[in-house]
Amino acid sequence: MKFKTVAEAFNFYRTKSVEEMEKRTQEISADIEKNPDADIAAYNIELAGIKEARENLETRSSVQQTLSFLTGMKSEPEKVTFGADVYDTKEYRSAFFKKLLNQNMTEIEKAAFDTGMKLAEKRQDAFTSASDAIAVIPTQTLNEIIVKARKEGGLFAECRSFALPTKISIPIATPGNAAAWHVEGAEVDGEKATPTAISFDGYEIIKIFSISAKARRMSIDAFESYLVQELTACVMQTIAEALINGTGSGQGTGLESGITWTASGNGKNMIEVQAANDVKYKDVVATVAILKRGYSAGAKWAMNNATLYNVFYGMVDDNKRPVFIADPKAEAIGKILGHEVIVDDNIADDVAYFGNFAQYMGYNMPEGIAIEVSTESSFRKGLIDYRALAIADCKPIVTEAFVKLCKASA
Repeated sequence: MKFKTVAEAFNFYRTKSVEEMEKRTQEISADIEKNPDADIAAYNIELAGIKEARENLETRSSVQQTLSFLTGMKSEPEKVTFGADVYDTKEYRSAFFKKLLNQNMTEIEKAAFDTGMKLAEKRQDAFTSASDAIAVIPTQTLNEIIVKARKEGGLFAECRSFALPTKISIPIATPGNAAAWHVEGAEVDGEKATPTAISFDGYEIIKIFSISAKARRMSIDAFESYLVQELTACVMQTIAEALINGTGSGQGTGLESGITWTASGNGKNMIEVQAANDVKYKDVVATVAILKRGYSAGAKWAMNNATLYNVFYGMVDDNKRPVFIADPKAEAIGKILGHEVIVDDNIADDVAYFGNFAQYMGYNMPEGIAIEVSTESSFRKGLIDYRALAIADCKPIVTEAFVKLCKASA
């Protein structure tokens, strides 16, 4: 339906529900993005009418509540309170995106947002800001970001996710000695358990991105989808890269620098092939063999795509059977010597790690992601700046759970 005037569109939508208005706004947004022949002028009239109808509905609701209170029909306006899980409520999610889009909030959304801001103030040791506009991203949105990042594969999809306070030491179980057969009546010696402890630091990940001012007319769902895409591409990929190459200085610690790699002695945990030689089947077997007992269950190979196909794809064992077996169902990459393969292009060429990533490699993001909005820094350009801030760390939890196969530098 096309409207000739904003008043005509307003009259049509003023009796509609909020859900119906939002649904129509999303339909218009989708058509504008996909249809080059979309009637933008007509859509502008309709959107203006929807905006006025939405504001009218919220104003009437607020006035009705006040009238009910003053006339004694209601003793007191109902107050809604939110606890520490406010970030996981639909009211906070709606309020969060309305704040970023500079849209009006309902009373209940304001209450949810204020509760979230008060909780954020308690996190000042983690999130510092030059303004009071910083807000923690809703739990639902953060979960979507993490799920999307995990779907992109690599070690990020395999390693453990923590939400632990920084600088706090947490015990982590490691493979222990098996129980022994007992002779009836014989004394049993006790064994002192020495669990491994993990402590994450708090390093900042910051990303600033700008969008045009007209983006504030996007629907909440459309803006959320954009935000998920943007934060997955920056914050989560930063953590994913640090899982491999992080130096541990002002950033997370990766496999490469977090483990002392040695190709000889009692602490041997690396098979290094001379630069002029090819990696052979015996080298692959030797790599699996040096992984300490107890860590092979659940162990996987990790390498980049080039290493998989240049080094392992054509390799055969002593009986001319292929070392790498591709997954015929395409549910996974495939297996090397019975162990699954993870492809992560953050890993250098001619390097392969073997170990239990799911149990003994992890990242920590205790405070989620905070978003701050500014219209001042790009005032002359008509842009709106958004700053994403995360406190995170990553590291190998148990270093002996990993071994390495590589070629020496030339």
